[in-house]
Amino acid sequence: MWGKMLKSSRKSLISLKEMCMKQKSEVDSSVSVHGDDLVVLPVQWANCNGCAEESKQCNCDHISAAEGAIVNAQRDANANSSFTHAVINMVGMLIGLGQLSTPYAVENGGWASVFLLMGLGVMCAYSSHILGKCLKKNPKLRSFVDIGKHAFGAKGRLVAATIIYMEIFMSLVSYTISLHDNLITVFLGTNLKLHLLNFSTSQLLAVVAVLIALPTLWIRDLSSISFLSTVGILMSLLIFVCVAATALLGYAQPNHTMPVLHLHNIPSVSGLYVFGYGGHIVFPDLYKAMKDPSKFTKVSIVSFVVVTTLYTTLGFMGAKMFGKDVKSQITLSMPPERIVTKIALWATVVTPMTKYALEFAPFAIQLEHALPSSMSGRTKMIIRGCVGSFLLLVILTLALSVPYFEHVLSLTGSLISVVICLIMPCAFYVKICWGQIPMPLLLLNLSLITFGFILAVMGTISSSTLLLKNFQLHHSTS
Repeated sequence: MWGKMLKSSRKSLISLKEMCMKQKSEVDSSVSVHGDDLVVLPVQWANCNGCAEESKQCNCDHISAAEGAIVNAQRDANANSSFTHAVINMVGMLIGLGQLSTPYAVENGGWASVFLLMGLGVMCAYSSHILGKCLKKNPKLRSFVDIGKHAFGAKGRLVAATIIYMEIFMSLVSYTISLHDNLITVFLGTNLKLHLLNFSTSQLLAVVAVLIALPTLWIRDLSSISFLSTVGILMSLLIFVCVAATALLGYAQPNHTMPVLHLHNIPSVSGLYVFGYGGHIVFPDLYKAMKDPSKFTKVSIVSFVVVTTLYTTLGFMGAKMFGKDVKSQITLSMPPERIVTKIALWATVVTPMTKYALEFAPFAIQLEHALPSSMSGRTKMIIRGCVGSFLLLVILTLALSVPYFEHVLSLTGSLISVVICLIMPCAFYVKICWGQIPMPLLLLNLSLITFGFILAVMGTISSSTLLLKNFQLHHSTS
């Protein structure tokens, strides 16, 4: 039975990833980068009669019956994801680095901060639901960037694209820091020296690991990239199982007293919490991949309940087992001599190495579209690979320069994830459905935008301050 489920899930993941890449290529084909300027080219929408008479581009919600039939036919031809597959995909997209830092966040925020974690889960599930509403209102919308364009025009598309690439970049920095931190524990006692470079052993191990992962950025085969994604999801689930096994097998006694609430830590902790719910940029792809998109809301509810339960359970387990000694990544707190710890550490090391090609793929597709059509496929592949390799080395350099996982993750959550998970979906929904939303629902969305803005400002200030202090302290003592 489990074999059939895994096979079915694997097939669904591959299908979804291929569809995501295809859709991103369609979206990114209208975005080109020249030097430091991001130039957004207009997307052509079919004009309605009223707009045609006024000689302007139509951004109306309605579409003709013929257009609707074409759009639905295209969706039906590509959509093959069942309810179960959609839940597996959404859960897989959400679980990642967030689970590593949740025990640290619960310990530093206090057990009462778990209510904030749950509350954010509810809010993000709602914002996922309204993204589905936006997509339902106009079936021609196919991505997060498309929704931004439909709501606020070219500026909305530019802002959405910029935020997405910032999220990808900062997430990869966080993954690389995690790789660096866990490698030194995996190879505990190893002493490497390179006379040409003044690197520590942990830094050299991180460099070697990134160089091993570097060739994956040259992959163009979508099935290979989706395979890496599947491996990453399985590794994330394996980490949770290993942490649970540590508690169940008695390798660490859950007898530490947890603080009730550390109010001064809530701004930075909120960034860690919200980062764990950051998957909204790919939810439109998941919606389009469903056989029955009307069940998307149920998929969102079930998925966020599963993920929130997993985070809460993991947070309490880690905080109770290790107390004040809990590290920013739970795998670094586990007993190093135990086999479950070694498995969890290797899973944490493998996960970032599977993420590079997957996260880079949308940018790579955009880059290829920006290159002259006269170029050969081989030349484009070389340019793509070289640019990807350069960016990965920049990410590696930044990760080694600022190796403070919890603060970088919190900054990413506060600065980027809050915008993607709360502010932008609510803003898109209000703008697209303006005049059709009941007053209580309008007030709810405006309240969520305000709450998200306050959370973003406070969290960004707090995490930036802590990051700067640690950076200055490290350089003053070295």
